[in-house]
Amino acid sequence: MKQTIDRVDALRHIMKENGVDAFITPSTDPHSGEYVPSHWESRAWISGFTGSAGTAVVTTDKAALWTDSRYFLQAEDQISGTGYVLMKDKIEGTPTVAQWLGETLPEGSTVAIDGWVNTVTAVEDLKAELSIYGLSLNTGIEPYGKIWTDRPQLPVDEVFIQPLELAGETAASKIGRIRAEGVKSGADAVLVSMLDEVAWTLNLRGSDIEFNPVFVSYLLITADKATLYINQAKLTTEVSAYLKAEGVDTKPYGEIESDLRNLACKVLVQPDKTNYAVYACLQNPVRKDCPVSTMKIMKNEAEIRGYHSAMLKDGLAMVKWMKWLLPAVEAGGQSELSLDEKLYSCRAEQPLFRGVSFASIMGYAAHGAIVHYEPTPETDIPVEPKGLLLIDSGAQYQDGTTDITRTIPLGPLTWEERRDYTLVLRGFINLGRAVFPRGTYGTQLDCLARTPMWRYGINYLHGTGHGVGSFMNVHEGPHQFRMNYMPTPLVPGMTITDEPGIYIAGSHGVRHENTMLVIPADFTDKGQEGNEGLTFGPYYTFEHLTLCPIFTSPILTDMMEKEEIEWFNAYQQMVCDKLSPHLDEEHREWLKEITRPITKELNS
Repeated sequence: MKQTIDRVDALRHIMKENGVDAFITPSTDPHSGEYVPSHWESRAWISGFTGSAGTAVVTTDKAALWTDSRYFLQAEDQISGTGYVLMKDKIEGTPTVAQWLGETLPEGSTVAIDGWVNTVTAVEDLKAELSIYGLSLNTGIEPYGKIWTDRPQLPVDEVFIQPLELAGETAASKIGRIRAEGVKSGADAVLVSMLDEVAWTLNLRGSDIEFNPVFVSYLLITADKATLYINQAKLTTEVSAYLKAEGVDTKPYGEIESDLRNLACKVLVQPDKTNYAVYACLQNPVRKDCPVSTMKIMKNEAEIRGYHSAMLKDGLAMVKWMKWLLPAVEAGGQSELSLDEKLYSCRAEQPLFRGVSFASIMGYAAHGAIVHYEPTPETDIPVEPKGLLLIDSGAQYQDGTTDITRTIPLGPLTWEERRDYTLVLRGFINLGRAVFPRGTYGTQLDCLARTPMWRYGINYLHGTGHGVGSFMNVHEGPHQFRMNYMPTPLVPGMTITDEPGIYIAGSHGVRHENTMLVIPADFTDKGQEGNEGLTFGPYYTFEHLTLCPIFTSPILTDMMEKEEIEWFNAYQQMVCDKLSPHLDEEHREWLKEITRPITKELNS
């Protein structure tokens, strides 16, 4: 608390030196990543709030922190006593940053941000909003280089090659496709600044950001060459030779600014993914979506094979952990952190394991209601043989990325816990078995997951699903399931999660999650072969990639529809069939028992 207060005072000193009345610190870095290298975790440093999403705003005498519903409870706890006020983003009555500043500052005041860590879109929108209140925006101030005295250095870990048998397409081929799409958009060059897009294009991976196998860099693709801007110390002899063979030059990371200033050709940049400082260097920007975004989310055959392999390994690890879990909790001495450590060890036994894909959410009882709860030595609590445990976790295997949530009954449950478990399961099933025509957005399907709980006056505020990368970032877009409009149609080859939830503060949380692949729908069981005779088709559906049982004891089956029970039993049987051949007899028998079919009468 004292540390945060001192840091805010230091920031205010810099603001005074520069004639600034407010400074805005987002959660981003120069590459618009959701997760950022520790060097750019300025918002966490200045506010004390460690969640992945948020914006800190400091004026000469006030401070406020905006974050979304996933982090309300966490943020409220972490900023308590620091002078910050929590702003619950997108909740009725909560002002935007610009509105709050307009109400707080006198007309003629100056607001400042760092143009290197704010996108073009963010800067332009903020300028327009602030102008309504007579406030101006300064994009040229970066205070943290001065006041953050022990600031972490940029990573220098070496990058490595993702083998072609796992990537499925050469870097040279991808660059050629990107170049062609740039020309279609009226550009002579394409600037790729998102780290996962650079890594995907070049079939390279790194370790600059925890959980995400990416590396700090830019990629500039012109008509006759491609240049990777990266710290040269990160390039091994093998990688340098590989890049040369793929037609890629390399230059120091810091030279991107001067090179762009001297580039006279038309450069395609995506305004909502490119930082403002880089954009300001361009003489002839072409504002269009980066073609890599669309290419990357369409998984090729090699990547899909990799997902199946990774999900099998992850399912085996989960079964071993789940079988161990209940007796271990019953015996006593377990905590959230010890359960997390055990799960990590189960995954680490699997081939091609490269770490976890995000910090595990291991929330017992009331902690399960904190949507993005992460146990720490300070928050860790004992886990007892009663109530619910919510585990949301994933792994990075070199052949695929996993993301799974299971809510596990550890003993006696209340009726409300069982009701919520069942409502979430019904929503999970309704969305997971959807069939839909070409052109359908995730936005249009999102209500399928929410409808069962809406009928009970219950809702959740986070999205229902996101794309998952191929040995890449666990969050991938732009396609999503969520309530607000996201105009990206779902098409075969996309991965997406299905993860509705219910969160009762102070009591419990429930979430079920699978990672799915969009595939063509098959109507042969309805007497229909191919697409002939379909109305306004083709039609698509989902293949559930995640292989992990769902506990049946909390389910109130009398609340479920016959078709939901049939789908659920079929999924459980598939999990058993695919995992059993790779398990020893003891684990096979446990899995067979845990996946036995449910009926309308069971648990009613």
